[in-house]
Amino acid sequence: MNGVLVIDKPKGWTSHDVVAKVRKVLRVKKAGHGGTLDPLATGVLPVYLEEGTKLVSFNLAGTKEYRATMKLGQETDTLDADGKITAEKEGFCCTPDMIEEALERFRGPIRQVPPLFSAIKHRGLPLYKRARAGERPKVAERGIMIHALSLKEFSSPLVTLEVSCGRGTYIRSLCADIGRILGCGGHLVELRRLRCGKFTLDQAISLEKLPWWVEQGGIEEKIISLKDSVDLSGEIRLEEKAAAKVRLGQPLRLMDLPGGERERLGKGQRMSLLQEPEDLLAIAESQVDGGPCLSGNPQVLRILRVFRGAKAWE
Repeated sequence: MNGVLVIDKPKGWTSHDVVAKVRKVLRVKKAGHGGTLDPLATGVLPVYLEEGTKLVSFNLAGTKEYRATMKLGQETDTLDADGKITAEKEGFCCTPDMIEEALERFRGPIRQVPPLFSAIKHRGLPLYKRARAGERPKVAERGIMIHALSLKEFSSPLVTLEVSCGRGTYIRSLCADIGRILGCGGHLVELRRLRCGKFTLDQAISLEKLPWWVEQGGIEEKIISLKDSVDLSGEIRLEEKAAAKVRLGQPLRLMDLPGGERERLGKGQRMSLLQEPEDLLAIAESQVDGGPCLSGNPQVLRILRVFRGAKAWE
């Protein structure tokens, strides 16, 4: 059973809990998630199954989209509704125009300090464990990308935003920072992930209905194949002789590729290597730029991952 199953994560569950449930119901040996969601959050959680676990690292850079609701006037130690209130402001005035002005400061590349209550490690120990022990280590800020940030609803003290962002973004931190800019503080009270890379809510099933899908024999329709579970620069279809080399992890040379495929190589690009009919055999990285000027028989593709038994359901 290889591929990705998209779960609509329920509130109150950790991402690890969801993976454990999927592993138990589907009776798979290997499973892992892509893109952690806090217990407070709901929405898209891709669960990678068996050979699909090899794809996680290739999808981490994908764009994520969220619908987030924050509450103005209160700050918490965890930056969300699960934490203790650390500061409170009453009688503040906030308008949609003021919020729009504040949001403008958070679009594009910005610097962000991750939450103290997070899984980021500090001197070998997750920050949340240090925080629970009463420690308050200084957390270094880091660069993130906010592709889009828009105000969807405002009914004071609640503000609902839609966010499209890059890897490493903490929506909790974003809400807290917006609250500080507004001068009243704020924290995250509700978060729903709408997209994680190429995976969307339209593809997701509820964790509650997972056993039903299995009992009805329809779960295979919900498992996304390896080929369709990763976004790369392109695809190359191999003949059997070249595929045999790939299975051994051997790099491919120019003459191993069909003529039409050689022209599309771009140095540094990552490509899906397919074997008929449409199975993902491997992921490779191009070592050269293709085209008519490429001469001799140089090594052109370095094999990064090889997949065994590439059908989504076996």
